[in-house]
Amino acid sequence: KDSNLKIRVVRPGGGIRPMLVTTLYMIGLSLLIAAPIGILSAVYLIEYAKPGKLMRTIHFAIENLAGIPSIIYGLFGSLFFVKICGLQYSLLAGALTLSIILLPTIITTTEEALKAIPRTYRESSLGLGATRLQTVSKVVLPNALPGILVAVLLSIGRIVGESAALLLTAGTVAQIPGALFGNSASGATLTIKMYTLMKEENDLTTACAIGIVLLVIIIVLNFASKVVTKKLLSKKGE
Repeated sequence: KDSNLKIRVVRPGGGIRPMLVTTLYMIGLSLLIAAPIGILSAVYLIEYAKPGKLMRTIHFAIENLAGIPSIIYGLFGSLFFVKICGLQYSLLAGALTLSIILLPTIITTTEEALKAIPRTYRESSLGLGATRLQTVSKVVLPNALPGILVAVLLSIGRIVGESAALLLTAGTVAQIPGALFGNSASGATLTIKMYTLMKEENDLTTACAIGIVLLVIIIVLNFASKVVTKKLLSKKGE
């Protein structure tokens, strides 16, 4: 009787596909949450809010949020989203935590883009009978779109490079999340995988390979941003 056990490998491990897909999911979900909140907040602060003590306090808070280390955000996300809200280690918990990290960048960059729009644009629109809302939506925002796009792209770079916050909220499981939250929603991004390879397996070669993939992603995003910005500026010039 043959006692040998034969094993056929149908899916070899070691690939980065789950982490790459998780990274793309994290980018999309984080921007879906943070971008509307950040852009609308900037529009309110520039176009509607009145200068005063409250405005100075809000800007002071935004500046402080931008300077807080990401590990602190990770601890907050682990306590509030993972534990109190019951989201567990999940894609949604990680995206919500990243959204808080991204808000100062999006708000500040969008504010600068809105300030760059000449005051005469607003005055001309209002003088022709347009309402404040119509002026903002039809005149100010379209002209500030290249600057807003920069804010979004800076946020993407921050998401791709983030590890400390996601380590405490999204988990380290090398799988494609099957849901936004719950037992199957945990997943590691490329940066987390790179960290675990160095920390637990001491696999410098694979970690460097993932680093190259991250660099390629950033280069592609920067190239895409320049192309889109040029097209928007050329359309505006016409």
